[in-house]
Amino acid sequence: MAETVSSDEKMKGAAAYLFGPITGIIFLLLEKKNEYIRFHAMQSTLLFGTIFLLNVVLGIVPVLGWIIALVISPLVGLITFILWLVLLWKAFSGEKYKLPYFGNLAEKQLAKLK
Repeated sequence: MAETVSSDEKMKGAAAYLFGPITGIIFLLLEKKNEYIRFHAMQSTLLFGTIFLLNVVLGIVPVLGWIIALVISPLVGLITFILWLVLLWKAFSGEKYKLPYFGNLAEKQLAKLK
């Protein structure tokens, strides 16, 4: 039987994705009990934090990193934007949508924090 998610939980779950790892970390620090909100906050932090770090690393690596960043970055930006919209919508709809790898990693990290 599926667990019901209140409209407040849906809003907070979606808000965890709003500014990527920033809002993810804020919700992880503020929300100590609600598993739905904490899951979305952790998934947001891990996913968008990883994307941010990859962009920084590619920007620092001389020549090859710059070429890759110039060619691939627009495509990655578009995919990231679409993924962000999907995750916002899924959380707002009350679905605990687990991304491959990042969803399981988020659950494992939350289990360690208990």
